[in-house]
Amino acid sequence: MSRSTTVFTTLIRTHHITSRKKLSRVKKAAAMHNVNVLIRSSGPPGIMYAEGASEAAVSSWVDTVQALRYKDFQCPWKPAANQVQSPGQIKDGGFEEVTSVAKFSERMEQRGLGGWWRIGMGYKTSD
Repeated sequence: MSRSTTVFTTLIRTHHITSRKKLSRVKKAAAMHNVNVLIRSSGPPGIMYAEGASEAAVSSWVDTVQALRYKDFQCPWKPAANQVQSPGQIKDGGFEEVTSVAKFSERMEQRGLGGWWRIGMGYKTSD
């Protein structure tokens, strides 16, 4: 049985994420703000999910990412409290990178956020 905890989450959508230099800065910002991050890179679309214990930490991380000027930067889900199954279980010390939307979707389903992220991406409408 998985446990569910309230954490602050956000979703960012960009045209693409390919720059290793920018990804390095995203990772450093995640560590600095104590935020766990899941990223879908290697071409369109670029997707970033972050979760943290405080809204301020997640918001600061979003501000840092926005300052990197990713093409078509959108934040469909602003930092807000959300119920997450097994929070903090992102690989590699809180920073995980996947190269397919299918893998990203799988990670969101594991966290109990499948519908949430589909709505944020525009794949599904909210009822």
